[in-house]
Amino acid sequence: MTPTEQAAFVRANTAPCRIGLVPEIELLLASEMTELWYATEASLEGAGVEPPYWAFAWPGGQALARFLLDNPDIVRGQRVFVFAAGSGIDAIAAAMAGAADVVACDIDPLARVAIALNAALNGVALRVSADDPLGARGTHADVVIAGDVYYQAEMGDRTTAWIRRCLLSGADVILADPGRGYMPGDGLDLLATYAVPTSLAIEDREVRHTTIWRPRLY
Repeated sequence: MTPTEQAAFVRANTAPCRIGLVPEIELLLASEMTELWYATEASLEGAGVEPPYWAFAWPGGQALARFLLDNPDIVRGQRVFVFAAGSGIDAIAAAMAGAADVVACDIDPLARVAIALNAALNGVALRVSADDPLGARGTHADVVIAGDVYYQAEMGDRTTAWIRRCLLSGADVILADPGRGYMPGDGLDLLATYAVPTSLAIEDREVRHTTIWRPRLY
């Protein structure tokens, strides 16, 4: 699909919604993952594309967005890098909270289109990146944020190693995890906990207790 066709696809398969935990932000979201997944595969000629994670406001992203809006000093005037940004909800919150520069990263091309559309919907400026940072030596950002990234063992290990390199680069790192199972068990300072409303279309329960953490080197 061309960029214009991608944008049309996202608009056609989503609707503007406000999330209960973060009513300040409006997102283009899907109501049913299965139907959208089939539509995504059909539009990309069954190329084994990733599920449309970008079309849902996952608990980690919601919790991070709420946390940043309630604690804007963490990102105000800072360069912020958002890893695996999905719908862009946490990137949008960082921009709303006064970040000087926000880069929202996702390897899914439809996610990048959705992030740009959602940013425009909320009247904020941010940049979208296709880079996979996990192999990088660190980061040039002042603050790195990520939610819902510890859902697989290999992904979790790579993320933890990269986060350590980011900390060595001098960045502040803020993570959100709704109990995915592969979050490190130590080296984390608890910042906040949220009861995040979810949908049974994408989760196994209607509320996910999601924690906000700040990793430390020692």
